[in-house]
Amino acid sequence: MTTSTRERIVSESLRLFADRGYAATSVAEIEAAAGLSPGAGGLYRHFRSKEEVLASAIREHIERTREQISTVLDQAEVFADRPLEVRLRMTCQAGLAKMREEQDLIRVLFRDLDQFPNLVAEMREGIVNPLYDGIATWLSQQPEYAGAEEDWAAVASILGGAVVNYWLANESMYEPPTRIDEKRFVESWARLGLGLVNLERTPAS
Repeated sequence: MTTSTRERIVSESLRLFADRGYAATSVAEIEAAAGLSPGAGGLYRHFRSKEEVLASAIREHIERTREQISTVLDQAEVFADRPLEVRLRMTCQAGLAKMREEQDLIRVLFRDLDQFPNLVAEMREGIVNPLYDGIATWLSQQPEYAGAEEDWAAVASILGGAVVNYWLANESMYEPPTRIDEKRFVESWARLGLGLVNLERTPAS
């Protein structure tokens, strides 16, 4: 598939922002990485500013995330015949894969996005919250949890947060917490999810 100039500008700018930082990346460097003549103004034929390039990258990721969540929920019945533990492992693995897919955007978020609170809000409402909402919806739809009076949004924040924390720790400290490899993490995550089946609730004091 042929990549358009606009797409190249967005993808290369995000890579450069992640590697070098937003402020340290010049328009000329983005143009060169995208295959344009550096300093010739090719970027401005597609975007008004460097910030608009970053905003476009975020919005493209938001749209892709929306489509991915919709696809996963629509295909839930395809895997309904597999044991719950297998489905939970698949969900955890998909979460880790999503973190890897978004790694450049996450690096930019932690490094530079405090300069752009409006873009942080777009990421929160367009990517982060929908992902947690998607986990909550998926959990609530599993037949083994039918009739369970769980706060699925809160459960999703715990299970989803564990995936985020595991990936971030591995990414920032170059090894997973207490050197638990991904296979062990996924299996234990699924076992925790299995614990939600037929649990008796204890009223909060």
